[in-house]
Amino acid sequence: MTVTYSSKVANATFFGFHQLLLRWKGSIYKLLYREFILFALLYTVLSVVYRIVLSEDQKRLFEKLSMYCDKYAEQIPVTFVLGFYVTLVVNRWWNQFVNLPWPDRLMFHISSCVQGKDEYGRLLRRTLVRYVNLTSLLIFRSVSTAVCKRFPTMDHVVEAGFMTPEERKVFENVRSPHLKYWIPVVWFSNLASKARQEGRIQDSIDLQNILNEMNRFRTWCATLFGYNWVGVPLVYTQVVTLAVYTFFFACLIGRQFLDHTRGYQGHDLDLYVPVFTLLQFFFYCGWLKVAEQLINPFGDDDDDFEANWIIDRNLQVSLLAVDEMHMNMPHMTKDIYWNDCDARPPYTLAAADYCIPSFLGSTTDMGSEIKFSEKFYQHDKFFFNVSSSLSDILQFDDTDVSHDHQRQQDYTLPRRQESVKCLLLSFFNLKLISGKKEVSIKTAESRKISTCENVNKGVDLERYYLLNSLIMRP
Repeated sequence: MTVTYSSKVANATFFGFHQLLLRWKGSIYKLLYREFILFALLYTVLSVVYRIVLSEDQKRLFEKLSMYCDKYAEQIPVTFVLGFYVTLVVNRWWNQFVNLPWPDRLMFHISSCVQGKDEYGRLLRRTLVRYVNLTSLLIFRSVSTAVCKRFPTMDHVVEAGFMTPEERKVFENVRSPHLKYWIPVVWFSNLASKARQEGRIQDSIDLQNILNEMNRFRTWCATLFGYNWVGVPLVYTQVVTLAVYTFFFACLIGRQFLDHTRGYQGHDLDLYVPVFTLLQFFFYCGWLKVAEQLINPFGDDDDDFEANWIIDRNLQVSLLAVDEMHMNMPHMTKDIYWNDCDARPPYTLAAADYCIPSFLGSTTDMGSEIKFSEKFYQHDKFFFNVSSSLSDILQFDDTDVSHDHQRQQDYTLPRRQESVKCLLLSFFNLKLISGKKEVSIKTAESRKISTCENVNKGVDLERYYLLNSLIMRP
């Protein structure tokens, strides 16, 4: 009966948790209201007895006892003991959740590796996953009170379809004083080996992968059984419980409001209602209730694991995966990004703010802190030298432009232009920047040069056009 409230706290807002304080199911109020009412009632009774029933001499004796309890109650290390205990219990609770048995990995392997669409192949795959689910069911019956109520005997297990009558006879004929959840694991391993010998599993590596996943699944089941077998040491639980209850028993007497006319230290006001003592009881006993609820997550508490739902889900999806979905694939078609090298799924208007640029490292923006003149000094110097000599490289003598050499010029000039352009662009590794968005150069000439597609950040459009004009000049 897990209480889920993740959608209520998806975003941090002003007083975002206040709406959770009004919930009843799974709340601290539901766990603690009985103890809280009892504590407040006992405190009220003692207060009335002190103020009305006791005589003056008896009041003086009670006041001494109250100050004594208040002084020495603080020496009980409630916070220290309770904090370590709750941390230990929460870690155990989370580890048990992490080790819940899920058959997904196994059913994927069985569906893909156990071949055959005939009736025997179908029977083989369904039997394998049924043994997997039977293993987890036997474990849940031994650790979860909710599952044990649902399947109190093996007759209910057979009636639910997890085991056949013949399998039950074999199961009961195995004489062992221990929990026999491992018997379906043996059946699974033998049946998988038989499928390999019959050629239904075509490769020994596939058989090894299936058996490895079954061992992983068995490890999860054994881990849950181990947590159920070896709990938090009883002495630790007793120490924590006694520390909390003893502390608040002392508070019943020590936190009474005494006669302020007597001049006792710390008793200048008579408020009748011990607000902070009640808050302290609420927090400390609530902390203890958290540990009490989480120490065994397979019970009937609001935040315990839904073991029955896990059984239903695992059986349904595993049979579906190995039977109806076995080799049942949709027809392959080209995706919408078939000819698009820059695949970008669209955003709705409500999700437009989530479209952000890629993270390129924390040092990406450090270059913007350097002055432009210092950063590009060497580039400018090189650009000046190359620009001054570019004309000489591309210039032809007048004698080369004669009628006899016209064909040679038409052939040589484009090759020189392309070579020099590739040399310049490869050195600069140019990339145009338009505002904050990068724009790739898509001219016909740059597309021909694979090494000259990018343009360095910071090189402006004017510089590139100047280079291009010098290169393309006849």
